[in-house]
Amino acid sequence: MAKIEVKEVFSSAQLLKFIEYPNLLYKDDPNYVAPLTMERKEFFDKKKNPFYKFAKVHLFIAYDGKKIVGRIATCVNYQHNEYHEENIGSFGFFDCPDDYEIASTLLKVAMITLKKEGVEKMRGPLNFSTNHECGFLVEGFDSPPVVMMTYNQPYLPKLAEKFGLKKVMDLLALQMFSSDPIPDRMQKITDRLAERSKITVRAINMSDFDNEIKLAMEVYNKAWEKNWGFVPMDEDEFMFTAKNLKEIADPSIILFAEHEGRPIGFVLALPNINQALKYLKGSLFPFGLLKYLWHTKIRKKITGMRLVTFGVIPEFHKRGLDSLMFVNIYNAGIKTGLVNAELSWILETNEMMLKSAEHMGAKVYKRYRISEINL
Repeated sequence: MAKIEVKEVFSSAQLLKFIEYPNLLYKDDPNYVAPLTMERKEFFDKKKNPFYKFAKVHLFIAYDGKKIVGRIATCVNYQHNEYHEENIGSFGFFDCPDDYEIASTLLKVAMITLKKEGVEKMRGPLNFSTNHECGFLVEGFDSPPVVMMTYNQPYLPKLAEKFGLKKVMDLLALQMFSSDPIPDRMQKITDRLAERSKITVRAINMSDFDNEIKLAMEVYNKAWEKNWGFVPMDEDEFMFTAKNLKEIADPSIILFAEHEGRPIGFVLALPNINQALKYLKGSLFPFGLLKYLWHTKIRKKITGMRLVTFGVIPEFHKRGLDSLMFVNIYNAGIKTGLVNAELSWILETNEMMLKSAEHMGAKVYKRYRISEINL
């Protein structure tokens, strides 16, 4: 093998190679789902994506001769460091074959880059923060990832561990099915709770989208403020993310909980469009759009959803509101005709949320790991 050479991405042609490398790496893997190239280009566009106001990012591609054999990115998220009073950098978008020389070369480049930025630890994978995709898949390789979750083969976290990265936190994905109905007792308890507490649950009003998103952001930033790794989003970044998700959103599974008209809880579930995207191979053109319509509208390929965001503001914690919202989102999913749901991700340390999910009949079926190393 020739010496592995790592080059930084500067041009649009290099960016395209960076984005599309996993499609080559996993081309024979039936569980891999290629992201839409046009969506990824917009995500990496520093003029369009407000995330870059608070972060310094570098993208790298590894070559063996002229052949691309890996990629990695680094990020210093200044907002994270200020919020958590930490001095860390992260790596992400890390993909390579089962080859320790390639993996270690990429990780060394990431470490050197972050050390030059003056940070003390490297944590990841984060693409680029906990508001985006994150974690090595370490359990649950027998099914494709759902929308906006990472994917890798089992060797990748092992190569990272061999390099010296140590686990800092696991993120859990739980699954539930319409064939396992929620217990009647749970439905009755939450009905009584709603009546007694004057809490109502409603779907998002898409005709007042911008104002609804501002309400969602307010709940989101309050509900998760104490969570490990959480980074609050400003209005520009939240709106950028929301407008991208609007294209695939089903308003019947995006819910607000309100107390006397004030939003106190928020649930965002998304149809699992990965069930259709797997047929597109990353492209909507020239025939991808037709394929997408075929596999969604015509063949009804999308049968699942992912509960992406689920939170209650702190002053309403421990009042049973999590169970009330779980029941409502479950019933909304059933009405929409969906047959399964993934709840992801939940911190392994979030015992209250895990207990609520398990009471609803959800079971852990995938595990993702975030690791770190001192620089």
